[in-house]
Amino acid sequence: MSDVFPQEKNVPVIDEPTNFNDNYTKLDVKDVATTEELNKLRKVSGRVPTAAWFIIICELCERFTYYGVSGPFQNYIQFPPPAEPNGQPGAIGAGQQAATALTLFFQFFCYITPIFGAILADQYIGRYNTIVMFCGVYMVGLVILTLTAIPAAIVANASLPGLIIAMVIIGLGTGGIKCNVPPMAGEQNTCTKPYVKTLKSGEKVVVDPELTTQSIFHWFYLAINIGALSPVITTNIEKYHSFWLAYLIPLLMFFFAIAVLLTGKNKLIKKPPNGSALLNCFRVIRVACSHNRSLDNAKPSNMTADDKVKERVTWDDDFVDQVRLGLQTIRVCLFFPVYWVCYSQILNNLISQAATMQVGGVPNDIMNNLDPIVLIIFTPLANYVLYPLLRRCGISLRPITKIFIGFMLASLAMIYAAALQYFIYNTGPCYSQTLCLINNVPTPNNINVWWQSPAYVFIGLSEVFAVITGINYAYSKAPEALRSSVTAIFLSTSAFGSLLGLMFIPLTTDPYLVYMYLTLSMLAFIAGLSMLYFLGGYDDMGETENQKVVKI
Repeated sequence: MSDVFPQEKNVPVIDEPTNFNDNYTKLDVKDVATTEELNKLRKVSGRVPTAAWFIIICELCERFTYYGVSGPFQNYIQFPPPAEPNGQPGAIGAGQQAATALTLFFQFFCYITPIFGAILADQYIGRYNTIVMFCGVYMVGLVILTLTAIPAAIVANASLPGLIIAMVIIGLGTGGIKCNVPPMAGEQNTCTKPYVKTLKSGEKVVVDPELTTQSIFHWFYLAINIGALSPVITTNIEKYHSFWLAYLIPLLMFFFAIAVLLTGKNKLIKKPPNGSALLNCFRVIRVACSHNRSLDNAKPSNMTADDKVKERVTWDDDFVDQVRLGLQTIRVCLFFPVYWVCYSQILNNLISQAATMQVGGVPNDIMNNLDPIVLIIFTPLANYVLYPLLRRCGISLRPITKIFIGFMLASLAMIYAAALQYFIYNTGPCYSQTLCLINNVPTPNNINVWWQSPAYVFIGLSEVFAVITGINYAYSKAPEALRSSVTAIFLSTSAFGSLLGLMFIPLTTDPYLVYMYLTLSMLAFIAGLSMLYFLGGYDDMGETENQKVVKI
């Protein structure tokens, strides 16, 4: 299947058989899959539309920037400038607890701001314009971060306030982009009807739009993790040159992201704003709560003539039904904060753990690049080998089951981190007093840093099952009017995970780190089991079951 464009001006569509009107795509009635064909023929993904690649490439560049600047944060904050050329890199010297707290604050701010970006896009200026505007905000933060990381700024103690200001501005910029890019990528798939196609082998298959959307999100997430390899560059520059140069490289890459976005302006499907579904969603819930906690009572048709609320209603009955579907979708979000606390360890405490081990000349903060490497390898394997193979065997891993597997892998990663920390504490020369001074030089314990590898592998595998599935679930299950809002809510679970992580700050110091990792492991295990117990029955949920959600 090749990429073509629709009959409408400047609006691309997918090359499908024509004559059947379906939004931007036109299919021949005879080619639309019948119920019998849907049941008998193998389902395959369609080709990723050309327009979607502009979004995917832009996301790759933005993630390169985000991870490139945030990768060195833990060292930048925790350690002072090295006393010798090959010493542990650092700048501010605030310690591990302060470094962990600030990186958690940064993650929180990056993932709470998508809610505001979603409202702005839906209510006022649309997704594309919102993305472009927040790219400008993002750029300001990058410039501040780079300038306050120069040696003169470090000596003048300007690095810490500069970092905090940059964190806030970058967090606002990335948040405004983050909530709008995934749904915009999904919207480039304009074919919404399954149709029959004959392969070169002669086999007839059903091209399933849902599988095409899944494929878009798999490539989208793969692009994220290719971009996430940027710390391989920035951490080495940080160690062997300077922090300011390490931050300059992502800044330049972000210029390219903006260029790609502007180049694709006339090729992208850009839906106009039609009012903030998220704001109206909150209003519907508020009315329902004040009317016997029933969503049906929030429908205008069920309000009495003397109900004062009816005068201010800006929605119809159909929107209330969509809110009901949206609430069903976001139930899975309730369990994700625990997952994100486990995931965040690769961005702070595991970096600090690596600094207490023998690194053999590599930067201690380069180890977390194993996570995107695992994703780059396993994401296409899962999408094109594992899942199709299981479907051929009659096994269909449903979304909740995949997410449960992801939670179990995250729990396993924390168990391994706890065991490794135990061995670090029982290895000389510093034992539980890690990085003790020997001849006035901070000295790591005699255990090789590559023993950390399994923890990163488990986290990477957990993302394939939990996060990729979660973002696809949020997009696919949500009603069209609420997709941006539900995506923003899913992303905000990482923010709440960061808040939850702040509770563990007292344990982020020696000799308590073993207890922290064990606690996180148990929480992830319990959260995964609870999700499977409460939501496992909704894996094959259809509209009829959704209608049962009447109380909030």
